[in-house]
Amino acid sequence: MNIDSHKIGLIAGLEVHQQLDSGKLFCRCPSNLREDSPEIIIKRKLRPTASELGEFDKAALEQFRKGLSYKYEGYHGSTCEIELDEEPIQEMDRKALEAVLEVGLMLETKLLNEAIVMRKTVIDGSNTSGFQRTALIGAGGKINIGEKIVGIQGLVLEEDAARTIARTEKEIVYRLDRLGIPLIEISTNPEINSPIEAKLAAKAIGELLRRTGKIRRGLGTIRQDLNISIREGSRIEIKGVQELEMIDVFVQREAERQLNLLEIKKELEKRNISEKELNSKAIELPSFSNPANFLKAKKIFGIKLSGFNRLIGKELQPNRRLGTEIADYVRVQANLKGIIHSDESMEKYQISKQEIEGIRKKLSLQENDAFVLIAHEDAKKAKQILEEIVLTRARACLKGVPEETRNALLEGGSEYSRPLPGEARMYPETDISSVKISKELLNEIRKNLPLSADERKALYLKHGLPEQLAEKMKLSNFARFFEALLKKGFNATNSAVLLLEGLVQLKREGIDIEQFSEKQLEQIIQAAEKNKITKQIQLDVLREWGKKPNKSFNEIIESLNVSSLNETQLKEIIKKIVQKNFLLIKEKGPSSLPALMGEAMKELKGKAEGKKISELLKKEIENLK
Repeated sequence: MNIDSHKIGLIAGLEVHQQLDSGKLFCRCPSNLREDSPEIIIKRKLRPTASELGEFDKAALEQFRKGLSYKYEGYHGSTCEIELDEEPIQEMDRKALEAVLEVGLMLETKLLNEAIVMRKTVIDGSNTSGFQRTALIGAGGKINIGEKIVGIQGLVLEEDAARTIARTEKEIVYRLDRLGIPLIEISTNPEINSPIEAKLAAKAIGELLRRTGKIRRGLGTIRQDLNISIREGSRIEIKGVQELEMIDVFVQREAERQLNLLEIKKELEKRNISEKELNSKAIELPSFSNPANFLKAKKIFGIKLSGFNRLIGKELQPNRRLGTEIADYVRVQANLKGIIHSDESMEKYQISKQEIEGIRKKLSLQENDAFVLIAHEDAKKAKQILEEIVLTRARACLKGVPEETRNALLEGGSEYSRPLPGEARMYPETDISSVKISKELLNEIRKNLPLSADERKALYLKHGLPEQLAEKMKLSNFARFFEALLKKGFNATNSAVLLLEGLVQLKREGIDIEQFSEKQLEQIIQAAEKNKITKQIQLDVLREWGKKPNKSFNEIIESLNVSSLNETQLKEIIKKIVQKNFLLIKEKGPSSLPALMGEAMKELKGKAEGKKISELLKKEIENLK
């Protein structure tokens, strides 16, 4: 469907949640995700708490009614009592606070002089405490997207949730390694007016965050939420968009969904359907003679939806219909998968035409009426699902677009998650005092704000860094460290190759590169530049240092026996290799070089650069002539 964003009054806002590269926000546990078997397992149930005004958040109440249990997995040494909600929190991580303040200065946000930590009720199990800690750091500011300026609504520092490992009908399993990792949240004003503007805004914020070099990288470290509405529609929050390139698709798909829901509303008005007509009672129906397997040995219940004939099957988004939306409500609120409705083919359920006619008569359906069926063992529960969930969603069609929170789907669509949360879920954190933000701290951060991507690339090219490496380095987390190396006179290309390619190689090998400090990396780069070790051996040094982190650099070099040879020592070894292979050289001449090169590299074991070895071999071979 082609949409005219201006004509339909499209309005969107963006919330970007980015993990920061520091320890956890309110404890001193590491922020590393783990895949080994958990060593700690606890089980909990959670219940909502009232706000200071005595009100309960409706999203929390809906989650509580599901009656789920939660299992939490943790590890000795990286899971503490704070994450288990058995001990008061510690002070806010300083590195995370400074990172969010830096972002605020880059956005020209009006920063608060005091950050007050709040509790936000979340009882889906993703927080052991039943709430998420969050602190407003500033408001206002802007980002540029082409010729347009989009305002910043708020800048928040909060803790990430635990990650889902498994899910059953009665239990969700979470791992605590992600719980408490600092998240920076940047929310824009609702000033985005087209799908492409939403994408550009996300790109602009993403680039700004990467410039800091203080964020975590990789899948799952950044998530975007979208708030979208159209004229006559409603505000819809779509959570968990991870693919930046898909943001415009999500905005487009939601606009289409709201337009189609408004068409359904208008059609119901033409058919003179009001809430009065949508007040049917669910009844138990006769069993089918030869139904599909999943319907066998189950009772069948149905309800009439007055005026909904050919509307339940209306497509709202690609491969998603109004019937899908109703099924989502049933799945989320009643934990029941699957409904059957009259706008779909009954052949796949093996329900005959005669049985369909019997259903229509039993439910007293007229020409424009539809029906919804469910299979359930419990008659009381089944009638409750049909009368309270299915009918409620059908009545919402009379108003058009119900306000709600939806989960992002891979193809750009979305599915119902819960009602929009209200203000009743926020209240002050009682275990920590407010955090002062001094002018002196802000001035210190302001002095060292990062260069723009374009400024960085120009600087790197000026220092002789090849175009391709300069492009990769400009938004790398190593950019600021790299710039410090340039100021100290280090060779740009040598430094960049280790940071951008060498460390990537180690990561592929499963080595935790986060364990290496900038001081360690600088020592290795400096040793190579001063010919204490060869460039080829740098990764071997890091591998060994990773195994023996308490050893000094010199001790690692000695244990590996990889100190570079001086030119006299190297010439002596090369001369012996050439003499040893005299007959081979006489027979093959210069063509013998690869064989000699292999033998030399094997004997020298990284104690000399390959280029230097090759040069000396060529000279010795030439001398034999």
